[in-house]
Amino acid sequence: MKYRIFKRSFLINWFWILTLLFFGNSSYAQINYGSNNGNYITIKNVKIYYEEYGQGIPLILLHGGFGSISHFKNIIEPLSKKYRVIAMDSPGQGRSEQIDSMSYQIYANYYAEFIDNLKLDSVYVLGWSDGGNAAFILAYDRPDKVKKVIVSGANSDTDGYQDGDLEMMKSHSDPKNISDEVRTKWVPAFLSKTPNKDNWEKSYKQLYKMWVTKEVISDAHLSNIKSKFLIVYGDKDSMKLEHGLHIYKTIKESEFCILPNTSHWVFKEKPDLITGIILNFLDK
Repeated sequence: MKYRIFKRSFLINWFWILTLLFFGNSSYAQINYGSNNGNYITIKNVKIYYEEYGQGIPLILLHGGFGSISHFKNIIEPLSKKYRVIAMDSPGQGRSEQIDSMSYQIYANYYAEFIDNLKLDSVYVLGWSDGGNAAFILAYDRPDKVKKVIVSGANSDTDGYQDGDLEMMKSHSDPKNISDEVRTKWVPAFLSKTPNKDNWEKSYKQLYKMWVTKEVISDAHLSNIKSKFLIVYGDKDSMKLEHGLHIYKTIKESEFCILPNTSHWVFKEKPDLITGIILNFLDK
């Protein structure tokens, strides 16, 4: 009888322990990143949306094209355990307002003012795809602020695209010729957040024009970057691996990492792997 009581008590205790562990681990996952009661800051008369998590050295997250903070939803929680994660919606995307014109240099200028307006002494930056492209320029322009940078799936010019991708982008640059994938996946996600629902085509055209512009940043500028860099590519990335190697060789003392069995969508496909790599690089 005593054994039965002990056994039942033991099972009850483990039931509550497992319940607490389950809900404790899943509570953060339930956060709707990108729609979590963030803040707005006005830069150049444009309202920019951002969210903050954690404490420590500021880590700025810069998402990909036609996207939002939600691109990083699988890695914000573990990164915020060690760093002050500041995730922003780029101008003309997510919950941020549209801008008159768009380029990677213009984005880098907005990001620099964002850092200054928040009065951040120095920062780390994580940029994916378009966010990574602008991060190259931001690091070059602001060595006083940007100390370490991780970019994933970024390119310094259109030579980095896989064969045929540039022509495909040019053929879809008019919203009238929008691809099925963009129409069924990207546009609905975009419209669910943007304050510019009636004029979303403006951002669409701006992005495609930016994507097909030959140069993001010159090799001369890349070679003069002072920030510590980690360049990450998936082995099945939409950017050519040899282009990533070229960037790695051009940025002095940078590091290069290729993730196995991974496409351009690393933060969706391999969140645990990329998080570990990011923390290892930043913690050095």
